[in-house]
Amino acid sequence: MIISKTPLRASLFGGGSDFEAYFRTSEVGYGSVLSAALDMHVYITVNRKFDDMIRVVYNGNELVESVDQVKHNIIREALRLTGIEKGIEVIYMADIPLSGAGVGLASSSALAVGVLHALHAYKGEYVTPERLAREACEIEIGRLGQRIGIQDQFAVAHGGFNRYRFLNDGSVSVTPAVISSQTRTALYSRLMLFFTGNTRDSRKILGEQSDTIEAKRKSLDELVRTVDRVYERLAEGDVDCVGQELDRTWQIKKKFAGGVSNEEIDRMYETARQAGAEGGKILGAGGGGFLLVYVPEEKQDKVRSAMSSYREVPFVVDSEGSRIIFAD
Repeated sequence: MIISKTPLRASLFGGGSDFEAYFRTSEVGYGSVLSAALDMHVYITVNRKFDDMIRVVYNGNELVESVDQVKHNIIREALRLTGIEKGIEVIYMADIPLSGAGVGLASSSALAVGVLHALHAYKGEYVTPERLAREACEIEIGRLGQRIGIQDQFAVAHGGFNRYRFLNDGSVSVTPAVISSQTRTALYSRLMLFFTGNTRDSRKILGEQSDTIEAKRKSLDELVRTVDRVYERLAEGDVDCVGQELDRTWQIKKKFAGGVSNEEIDRMYETARQAGAEGGKILGAGGGGFLLVYVPEEKQDKVRSAMSSYREVPFVVDSEGSRIIFAD
């Protein structure tokens, strides 16, 4: 039996610049995001089955004779990619509801990375975070044709709080945020996460973003420069730049596609701002899911009270990426 544990993630800055159509030809030389793994996880259990059947359990339960009959698309393609054809059980659990796709925490990519990690371990194979991320991209983008970027796969595979650069040649550099423990503590203590109460199908929003990248190149260039600016200012101990830049870049992101924001999200954001939040953003493609806000500690009770109709989700940053937590 093998069990993998893979974190979800919160992307702070640079979302959209991780689309290949942008970073392959970016005049800046790369796309870039600043992203943190969260202590909310996807768990995959893999076990040898007594017979040659394949059993897949999530919020559904499949028992089939061949890989081709597996309905769960990510798990099916992971079985194909790793060459496992029969006699196996794959069980998917998570710290968020399995129906919670579209919450902006990269749950689909965490599933892809986590199931690949577990299946490779089942075969006795060690794989690097880089390979896990690349194979997850192959499944989600190459095989399933999803019109998404590549930041999520790398963020959940590597874990921690990192700057990712997606270079013109297709390579990816991963640089941990080099900040003092005092700055790190101050930053994490000022981030609050609230659930909007709504999920969404991100495919339409991401599809529109993908279709209009050429028209948004200048905005994407600015988002990339923002990542580098925030990275440098955090290294200098300037924590409050995060709130200011979150507000500025959220105003840019809202224009990327119809549905990124809506009246309810705008009201939610303004409520948090009026109560003391200095900036924030909807995580992921937008349209629903989770709102991340930057709030000075002395104003957090006021924000919490103003946002009482929304569920607050406490979190910490997970320093580890996808890992195997049990092997027998």
